[in-house]
Order: sequence, then C-alpha cells, then structure tokens
Amino acid sequence: MTDTSAAGSAYESELTWLSTRQLASKIASGQVSAREALADHLARLDAVNSTLNAVVTRDDDRAYAEADAADRAYARGERLTPLHGVPMTHKDTHDTAGMRTTYGSPLLADNVPIRDALVIARLRAAGVVTTGKSNVPEFAAGSHTYNPLFGTTVNPYDTTKSAAGSSGGAAAAIAAGVQASGDGSDMGGSLRTPGSFNNIVGMRPTNGRIPHALPGRPWAWLGQSGFMARTVADVALLMSAGCGPTAGAPASLQEPGSVFDRPEFRYPYDHRPGAGLRGMRIGFSTDLGGLIRVESAVAEVVDRTADSLTIGGGHVDGLVPDLRDADEVFRVTRAYDFAATYGTTVRDNPDRVKEAVVWNTEMGLNLTVDELVSAEAARGRLQGAIETYFAHHDLLVLTASQVAPFDKDLEYPTDIDGEPMDDYLEWMRAATIISATGCPSVSVPAGFTRDGLPVGVQLVAAPGKDVELLLAAQAFEELTEHHLRRPSL
Repeated sequence: MTDTSAAGSAYESELTWLSTRQLASKIASGQVSAREALADHLARLDAVNSTLNAVVTRDDDRAYAEADAADRAYARGERLTPLHGVPMTHKDTHDTAGMRTTYGSPLLADNVPIRDALVIARLRAAGVVTTGKSNVPEFAAGSHTYNPLFGTTVNPYDTTKSAAGSSGGAAAAIAAGVQASGDGSDMGGSLRTPGSFNNIVGMRPTNGRIPHALPGRPWAWLGQSGFMARTVADVALLMSAGCGPTAGAPASLQEPGSVFDRPEFRYPYDHRPGAGLRGMRIGFSTDLGGLIRVESAVAEVVDRTADSLTIGGGHVDGLVPDLRDADEVFRVTRAYDFAATYGTTVRDNPDRVKEAVVWNTEMGLNLTVDELVSAEAARGRLQGAIETYFAHHDLLVLTASQVAPFDKDLEYPTDIDGEPMDDYLEWMRAATIISATGCPSVSVPAGFTRDGLPVGVQLVAAPGKDVELLLAAQAFEELTEHHLRRPSL
C-alpha cells in the first residue's frame, strides 16, 4: 500500500507540480523552454508509469519535434497561444492523427486515425505538445480502467486500488505529477469518478460546450468530452481552449470558449478565499435524500463539506430535486448510444468484446418503441424538475462517488457496505443520475477516508451555468485545500 501521509512526493522537480497556467506562463516568458518542459514530463512518466500503468502509448520523437518547433516559434517572436509548448497525453478514446488510438480494445490495437477528435484539435491549436495516450477501459465501458491490451491502471494514492475510469489513465497521470491537466470524457461519471478517486478536479460540461460534430453523431448528448486537472483554474483554462461552436455540430452552444477566461481563474488567490460561494443558494445532500446508497467511509467525508459551504457564505439547505426519472433516462439513452456506436462491432465480434459492452449494446438493440417513448417522457419530466429546482437554487451538492477507491483486481464493486448491487452501473448512480439531467457537474477534492483514500464532492449547476459552477468549485477548493495533498509515489 502506498503511504499517503506525506504532504509531498519523493520526486520534486521544479516543474512537475506546477499548474498548467504556471507552466504555460514560464514557457511564454522564456523562463523554461518547451523542450525542457517536455523532458521533465517524460522523466516523471519514466519514474512512475511502470507502477501506475497510466500511459499506454508514447511517441517521444514526435513530441520533441513539436517542442522544438514551439521553441523556434518563441525565438522568432511569434504570437503564442495559451498552451504553447505544454506537454500532455490524451485519452485513448480520443482520436489523435498519426498516433495509435485503441479504445482499449484488441480489435483496434493497430488503429491510427487520420484526424484529431475535436477536443484534441482544439488543444493542439492552443499549443499543446502531444506526448502519448492514457489508458481506458475497453470501449470506455465501466468506471474502472483495465483492458486486455494494456492491463490495469492503479491509484497513485494506494497502488492496490483502482484509479476509476473511464478517464482513469489521465487522472492517475495528473495526480502523480506527469502533467497538470488533461482531456477526458464522461457519460456516467468518467471524469467525475476518476476525479474523486485521484484527488483531482473532473468536470462534465453542459451539452454543446464541446460539441459533438460530424463525422459522427452530432445530436448525441449523454456522453460529453471535458477536462481534469489538479486545480479548478486549470480546468477553466482548458475549457477556454476547448469550448465553442463549430460547423457540423447543431447542438453547439454559441458562447465562445473565452467566457471561461475570467480574472478570478487567472489570479485565483488575489481575492478572499471562498468568495465564489458567497450568497449562493445551495442544496446539500450526500445521498440525494436517500435516492442513492453511499459507503459509510465516503459519507463521513462528504457530510463534513456542508460546513465549508456555509463558511464560504453559502445558504445551505437539505432540499434536492425530484430525480426519480433519471435512472430510466440514463439507462435507455446509454443503451441506445451503445447500440448506435458498437452495434456492428458486437454483432461481428461477440467473443472479442468485453461482456459489459456486449450486455449494454444488446440492451440497446432490444429496445422497444414503447421504451423509447417512455424514456422521452421521463426526460421531459426530469427537465421540468431541474428547471423548478434551479429557479430557487444555484447549486446542488452531493457525493461524487458512492464508494472509495476499491481493489484494483475487482471488475467493479458488487456491494456497498454489504448491500449487493444489481449490475455494474449501480455503484455509479451518483454520477449517472446527474448525467441524465444534462446539468454541468464537477468533482472537487473533499478529503480522505480514515484509510487515506481520496473522496470527492460533486457540485452541480443548471444547464449552461458552467462558468458559475467552476467559480463555486474554485471557492470550495480555496477554502479546503484538499487538492494540495499529493501522493508519495
């Protein structure tokens, strides 16, 4: 078991624990070259990856060529982009042009896309140096990062435990100091649960912030691209680079990414800590009024966060929205999405695809018209419940995960405090219920269990209120400072 009692890490490079904003600033000012930043990134990766198994594909030569090009641009006095020269790995379900993208599946072991996914293209346009790909569950199914190609990613705070998923490889790399922030995606908690398990920030944005675009399924809404980082301000920085409308994406929100370029994020400590919570109307319930089961060790940590919200000037009550329709909406929409995305793959390769993917895909292929009509009606009722709730509240706060990091050799936890669960989605309902609402949500470090395992709290705002959500999350982060506790790896 990794010792989590130390405040720092055995590896103390000057650059390793800088925020993305700090590193980008040093590169832009000439204090650090892009090549030096990359060398530090790769050295840290060399030091920890054999233990964590967080990064599964690397291309050092390509990365150094990109870093050298960034340094030449600086030397020529060119106008620099916000992430100029910042090294970063990318989630292995996000296509990267010219770099292997496997989705954790043996079927795609040699897949090399010809174009970048939108979120990657925007990060690279902002100056990111691409260094490799981070591990994922097979086809991103389930919130535990393991697959038959690369094996299991483990938790930097306790290497016998899961790093969660499906953005678990990225989360472990960020928590361990390989990089300060990175991209991911979230259908049923794949940014928020790894955020909780790894003591970092993971944000699921409002649909359309980072649009689904052609070629693909531009009307899809349940799965969202987004970002993770060690600080809320870095998530805001990546949102400023990654968000905004685009052609071929009819669900795009029309606000540009620049709405996230706020002075409060650029200079987060130039104001009174917690100021972003002052006067906010906050509904707080660790378990959504009993709608979800929460492990006692997790509830003990999350229950205490209500005090921090009050200290920050929030007006806290115990009211929660009526979310009883959320399970139907999530399960039917997820099944439909799996059928639309993986139906042909499962039909053609039933014995070469993870059982959970087959199960969820077959559930989608077997959906009836009556089930689709019922789910659409449920989504309408859920929308009404959300609009009613946020007419009188600014935030909803609950646990980010129902369980603490679990044994890395489990496929998923099958019980909570001894109570069995029906299937592999049950333990993720704290996240999946919120996904169904369409609300932006963010997991922020909330503390540690008595065994030293990270626990996150989930902040939720009304659809479209992503900026306000991050300001509140940053205020909570400033008040509590749980994000400053590093693994001793």
